[in-house]
Amino acid sequence: MRITEHPILDIKKGKKVTIYFDAKPVEGFDDEPIAVTLYASGIKKLSESLKQHKPRGIFCCIGNCSSCLMKVDGIPNVRTCTKRISDGMIVEPNKRGA
Repeated sequence: MRITEHPILDIKKGKKVTIYFDAKPVEGFDDEPIAVTLYASGIKKLSESLKQHKPRGIFCCIGNCSSCLMKVDGIPNVRTCTKRISDGMIVEPNKRGA
């Protein structure tokens, strides 16, 4: 389930790298968006709504919505649909209120 084409983003297939989602290794391709790597690995829930705690996943893929906000390498509220992966990156769900 890897996204290979997008009308706005230039998605390239680089060398294989490993990121860590909730301390578990996830393989992706260097320089692809974090959300693409997670989705292609079967991880579709990236965050949840603040009030109703409903799951959120990839929505706009251009950095305009807040559905893909996650904590990346200790930095909260990173837009994972536009942030590119790099080897060893640590990705976690945002803590509530972060």
